[in-house]
Amino acid sequence: MRYPAWKYLLILVVLVISTLYALPSLYPDEPAVQISGAKAGTQIDKTIVQKAEQILKSENIASHDNSFTNNAALLRLNSSDAQLKAKDALSKGLGDNYTVALNLAPTTPEWLQKIGAKPMKLGLDLRGGVHFLLEVDMDKAITQRLETSASDLRRQFRDNKIKFNSLTLNDNVITLQFANNTDRDAATDFLRRNSTEYTLQPIATETGSTLRLSYTDVRKQEIQSYAVNQNLTTLRNRINELGVAEALVQTQGNNRIVVELPGVQDTAEAKRVLGRTANLEFRLVSDLNDKYIDPYTGKINGQALPPGTEAFAYESLDSGRQLLLNRNRILTGERVQNASSGFSQDSGGAEVNITLDTAGGKLMADATRNAVGKRMAVLFIENKQKISHVTDPATGTMTEVRTPYSESVIINAATIQAVLGAQFRITGLDSPQEAAELALMLRAGALAAPMYFVEERVVGPSLGQENIEKGVTSTIVGFVLVALWMVVFFRLFGLIADLALIINLAVLLTIMSWIGASLTLPGIAGIVITIGMAVDANVLICERIREEMRWGASPKQAIIAGYDRAYNTILDSNLTTFLVAFILFAIGTGPIKGFAVTLMIGIVCSMFTAITVTRAVVQLVYGKKRNLKKLSI
Repeated sequence: MRYPAWKYLLILVVLVISTLYALPSLYPDEPAVQISGAKAGTQIDKTIVQKAEQILKSENIASHDNSFTNNAALLRLNSSDAQLKAKDALSKGLGDNYTVALNLAPTTPEWLQKIGAKPMKLGLDLRGGVHFLLEVDMDKAITQRLETSASDLRRQFRDNKIKFNSLTLNDNVITLQFANNTDRDAATDFLRRNSTEYTLQPIATETGSTLRLSYTDVRKQEIQSYAVNQNLTTLRNRINELGVAEALVQTQGNNRIVVELPGVQDTAEAKRVLGRTANLEFRLVSDLNDKYIDPYTGKINGQALPPGTEAFAYESLDSGRQLLLNRNRILTGERVQNASSGFSQDSGGAEVNITLDTAGGKLMADATRNAVGKRMAVLFIENKQKISHVTDPATGTMTEVRTPYSESVIINAATIQAVLGAQFRITGLDSPQEAAELALMLRAGALAAPMYFVEERVVGPSLGQENIEKGVTSTIVGFVLVALWMVVFFRLFGLIADLALIINLAVLLTIMSWIGASLTLPGIAGIVITIGMAVDANVLICERIREEMRWGASPKQAIIAGYDRAYNTILDSNLTTFLVAFILFAIGTGPIKGFAVTLMIGIVCSMFTAITVTRAVVQLVYGKKRNLKKLSI
């Protein structure tokens, strides 16, 4: 009875690595609060730590091992209750220029961190995290799409030589003004031939012939459905960019999206990135800019703006400077295919390198072909929501009122040196952080419609700790019962199987930490099932060895035959279970994925420990005995 030396070496390596990388999971994270700037580009210094400590001291809240890294302060607290009190105190004491967020600080020893050992990620139900409920602005979705349609109509009418006096958009209705009925009829015929998305309403007015266009009910439903699905995809892309594992993103009703971010390290950053309903517009600076904008103050000189132009804040909302832009857009951020942040070789400042899609590249080339030497502005538009509370004078009931508004800032206005194509860069950004955030949002995709936070709920670690305790208790109880059953029925072979179970759990935790999988409460159920699956394999082996001995085989022959002949049965049973788990992972979401991941990894680990590890231990116990007549099984 022999066993290859390389298998012993493999088992030894697996044991050492699994032990080292499973150790961090024994060091739970402790509650903390994180302080960062309210905006991405806001720089803070170490003095914020001292200021925060003074505020906490005045409130009799103890903190320890406070630190300042990556432009953020981290203050560690002794308990979850102290964490909540500290957040409230710091939010009031620091003001609106800082964002105070709940966090969890690692306690893993430094020597484990140096070898890359990290604790296993926990899901929202175990570790805590943040829950967002966002509402998609459906009216804004239709308005934005109508703005694009209005621009397309202008271009189509010009290309097809259809005459019209004016085109305006008000209250989600496009109004076309014509000189006479003949021109209106020509436009009507063109629209009926080439589009089915409009409801056409001809009207006779004092100023001439008028045609009103509005979307059909079917088209409105299509736009609203697209807005929700596109925002859903964009949110998932942004979450992937943030590196949050096992996040839950799904629709709720017709216009709401639920986002759950388990164990998120920076809830402030997550909310800022997810809630940014920003978009870019590329426009040419008006040739009349120098005439209407005072060169010394940078503001409008008091004259009424010429038709076809708009004035926007330049560089920042509070800069006091403005630029006059053409109303017509060259293109929007929807045409951006890829974006990356970096540093400009010319100025040394932050920049964003942009790659457009084919259609966007053509639009940019057409717009800049006759604009070399002129300036092109990058307009950053961010949709926000102002929350106010109004008290009903009759009932005294306080009602929350949400008022949408937008902020538009020109972040860059550079002279066009040559005809631009699908690739160009945006410079003049304030900081690398601002450039990285802008690139992230462009890379993840533009939101089809603004979204507003309806509900924000932080799941504290106290609830997660309770779930962990219950999950660990159930796992321990299941393990002990299974271990006792194996020892009673299979004696020494059962004890060897129990040793393999311990190794199985260590390897399982190590692999989950390596791949960044999150352990959820259903995942703990997967571990318990894995324990049963691993034992099932050893039960098959032990029963096969017993059968071989009953048929007259010697103990050593029975061991060899038991492992060899039980292998196919074990492989088939585990493979079918693995396939089912894979299907759950492929089509499931959130907790179902967590269960499936744990089960798949557990099946692979159990195959290794139940067959390879136990076989090696049995070889060490019985392999060198020459006159072996009896087995403890």
